[in-house]
Amino acid sequence: MLDASRVIMGTYGQVFIEGEWQTNINKLEASVEMEKRELKLVGNEWTVHKTGSKKGTGTMSGYKVTSDMISRGFTKFNIISKLDDPESYGHERVQLINCMPDKIQLANWTAGEEVQEETTFTFEGYVLLDPIKAN
Repeated sequence: MLDASRVIMGTYGQVFIEGEWQTNINKLEASVEMEKRELKLVGNEWTVHKTGSKKGTGTMSGYKVTSDMISRGFTKFNIISKLDDPESYGHERVQLINCMPDKIQLANWTAGEEVQEETTFTFEGYVLLDPIKAN
């Protein structure tokens, strides 16, 4: 049966860009999509699939504190995502390689409200640095 205390909470997530902890980020999402090519073969009534290229996309968002994303421009950078819930079986770190923003938010504010910043990006590879394994 599932031990509910082992369920990982995003509260303990951290984002590092080029090794620097981004304390203002409160959401990170990244995924890889693989292109699959359909093949129809003689003598086979099933469509089979051949793997093609992969595409990594992501979004990070949080509070605007500095002009770092504007200053960085469209240069590539690496992100490390870290999940480290104290009740989990351990921590997980995933490195996203060669991240590049899709667009740069220059201004987006409303009087009396906190300024939020969202950056969508692509990446060109990943490495699972530290996996979580059940004991």
